[in-house]
Amino acid sequence: MVFKKFTNGCVNLVNKYLPDAFLFAIVLTIIVFLAGMGITQQTPMAMVKHWGTGFWSLLSFSMQMVLVLVLGTAMAKAPVFERLLTAIAMSAKTPGRAVVITAVVATVACWLNWGFGLIIGVLIAKEMAKRVKGVDYRLLIATGYAGMIVWHGGISGSIPLQIASGSAESLAQQTAGALTAQVPTSETIFAPFNLIICLLFLIFLPLVAHAMMPTKENTVTVDPRIFEEPPAPPAHKFTPAENFERNRVMWIITLALGYIYIVYNLVTTNFNLGLNIVNMIFLFVGLTLHGNLRRYIDALMASASTAGGIILQFPFYAGIMGMMTGVSAATGTSLAQVISNAFVSIATPVTFPLFTYLSAGIVNLFVPSGGGQWAVQGPIMMPAGVALGVKPAVTAMGIAWGDAWTNMIQPFWALPALGIAGLSARDIMGYCVIVLIMGGIITSAVFLLFGGMGWF
Repeated sequence: MVFKKFTNGCVNLVNKYLPDAFLFAIVLTIIVFLAGMGITQQTPMAMVKHWGTGFWSLLSFSMQMVLVLVLGTAMAKAPVFERLLTAIAMSAKTPGRAVVITAVVATVACWLNWGFGLIIGVLIAKEMAKRVKGVDYRLLIATGYAGMIVWHGGISGSIPLQIASGSAESLAQQTAGALTAQVPTSETIFAPFNLIICLLFLIFLPLVAHAMMPTKENTVTVDPRIFEEPPAPPAHKFTPAENFERNRVMWIITLALGYIYIVYNLVTTNFNLGLNIVNMIFLFVGLTLHGNLRRYIDALMASASTAGGIILQFPFYAGIMGMMTGVSAATGTSLAQVISNAFVSIATPVTFPLFTYLSAGIVNLFVPSGGGQWAVQGPIMMPAGVALGVKPAVTAMGIAWGDAWTNMIQPFWALPALGIAGLSARDIMGYCVIVLIMGGIITSAVFLLFGGMGWF
């Protein structure tokens, strides 16, 4: 009962005071702008320059995220895929089961691949809302998104994959000389401490999601009819152009080109599921499931309208990253370096992995990108870890888990999920605060236990 009251309090607080996700980005911009001047002694014009230099630095990544959203949604509109999601949803006969199954599916999918999991989590949540009466729609979407908390400890984690595949020269440059050889995934993704953290999330996320279920009077449901697709236009005799658009020969040739390259890429990269290849898989699986080029074009056009939030907000987050990493001419440091160094200065060999994790969580609020996080903190934390006798793999995973942790209260990554769900950040962030607390306790406990017992 106390837990439910606390959850309701978080939900109500967020609903009242959390601004729209775009305004949240503006607030963060102002905070970093002022902090840069106050902490690193930079002039207002210097901060403006850092902001402007960074503003367009995420254009490629922004397009990738737009494609994650649009291609994933278009794929889900295929009748075969809808039947699969329906079959999973039909196994949930009660609201409690719906929430638990959503949590399990989202966590496993995000561990396998974050781009895939981000879309699958929210799609299964929507399907549950269609099929199960009396389940809170906000909680379902929050649970589907919450699976993202494991992504950087999974097999698509950018930091562990980077240090496993990068050249010695590149790794040394990224870590200020702390790494001069590749670190195998057996020491990061498949290390005992990392697998234990992932397993604990798989167990506790469904339990916590179930415990967060609001009382009947506080439950917010949706009318399943809002998910219904508009009726298909009446049948008519196709023109030659329309017949050509539905030509199966053209469809097969297109599919053959796509699948040949996908297989080639996976084989030659040892099945490294980068974001581009994931999007390509989404595209060609969706194209396959829709049955012809015309139906896929229609599904894609219907899905594209949900991408506005990403298009608007990602440049502002890129600007924030520019200010976080911009080096002061007066002090020779950036704001991100000051935050990281503050934790390093008080760390011991036992507490260093934990402090790495906590500092990464703070930096991630302002630099919500795995690659950006590594570029900011790798050159600081990796040499400090080596000096304290902490294994580079452990330090790297501390950064990785911190990056994933505060995604729970950072709308940056939730935008694709919110676009598909038709919700705002304030609708789900109250529940995500609870997941944030749970995640912080689990990961901190494992880092402290392994560090204290000398198991790293």
